Amino acid sequence: MIWYPFTLQYEPELPLKIVRAEKEFLYDEAGNSYIDAISSWWVSIHGHNHPKIIQAMKDQLDRLDHVLLAGFTHEPAESLAKELLTITDGLFQRVLYSDNGSTAVEIMIKLAYQYFQNQGESDRNIFLKWNASYHGDTIGTMSVGGNSIFNRVFSSLLFPTQEFASPNCSLCPVGKKPDSCKTECVDAIETYFEKNPKRVAGIVIEPLILGSGGMIFYKEEVLQRLERISKEYGALLLVDEVFTGFGRTGFFFAFQRAKIKPDLIAMAKGLSAGAAPIAVTLASRKIHSAFVRPEAEKAFYHGHTMTGNPVACAAALASIKLMFEENCLEQVLRLEARMKEGLEIIQKEFADRIRDVRVMGAVGVLELEVGAESGYTYPGNKILKKKFIEKGVVLRPLGNVIYITPPYGISEDSLKKIFRVIRETLAEIYSGK
Repeated sequence: MIWYPFTLQYEPELPLKIVRAEKEFLYDEAGNSYIDAISSWWVSIHGHNHPKIIQAMKDQLDRLDHVLLAGFTHEPAESLAKELLTITDGLFQRVLYSDNGSTAVEIMIKLAYQYFQNQGESDRNIFLKWNASYHGDTIGTMSVGGNSIFNRVFSSLLFPTQEFASPNCSLCPVGKKPDSCKTECVDAIETYFEKNPKRVAGIVIEPLILGSGGMIFYKEEVLQRLERISKEYGALLLVDEVFTGFGRTGFFFAFQRAKIKPDLIAMAKGLSAGAAPIAVTLASRKIHSAFVRPEAEKAFYHGHTMTGNPVACAAALASIKLMFEENCLEQVLRLEARMKEGLEIIQKEFADRIRDVRVMGAVGVLELEVGAESGYTYPGNKILKKKFIEKGVVLRPLGNVIYITPPYGISEDSLKKIFRVIRETLAEIYSGK
């Protein structure tokens, strides 16, 4: 009946039916509880069904459910736009609403391309990307994503891009260590610019953490160098904060942690804390000015039916307010310390089976050593997920990469259970049980 996402259709697994949720817990129809250790794909930053977010949505439904945002406006959309421009340090001038992370990034790509077209620089049509990047599942976002199982079958539909080896501070593509690194992983990109100084429209990046590509971490200096290069050659810097935004790296946004100033930024996921589908793309004054033209063909023709939905905007406003009221960035710092402690204990116990442990903000990663089988299609992934669920914890490893992205205010007891379940599961697998 339902075609579930990222699910093999040949003998698919039966999905677990969830009937309610509260805080970090999901409850199935039999009354069993499960700790949502991945915030349901990284969205439920305040936990499920936070009463203040739910109340904000109910109050908005009593006034206005929806109105198109072409030729009309409403207070929640205006207030949210104002709030977003404030918490992003005044770097941006306009907010474009959409429905999900893929469309928010798609809008960035289209804006960057048309920005140069509007100014008569039609040769600037190349986007640079990393080979482990993932930006979504539309044709445009697949084009700027790395070559992977997610998009390989659609390769003939994708527009041309220039791909480079991803920075990776755990497994450096140029053989450096973090303490001796001088961002040599960016050398190839700078060389490309030197040879093609007026061809690049933009660099599309996930800042500090490459999410679906394997929760790969890299240094802030990489972003700083990319910013310098893009400005030197007149290209644009497009930052995908769909995953990293709203506190996940320990700062409100990863670009703030790296001290860079993007031209365009995409947000979704934590924006509404999982309560409603909503996404935004923020454009700087420089970008917007290229569209303030009398010619009709230089306008930006892009929109979605549910763009700027009032109820979704109300949820996002309530979520941002909670970021301050509940001191979420302090919660993330405490969570970071606990995840380092918990994962390092597991690493010591299975030293010869674990390739790497890394933690940044509210993202904890345990990468298994599985040799040539590593990657998203690692066959042991299915066994891991099944055992985790049976023990009452929702974890969906990216192949051989087990990651934890819990709600920021997760309880100490729940964290302990997550670590215990990971440890027990690895012990069972390596003992052959």
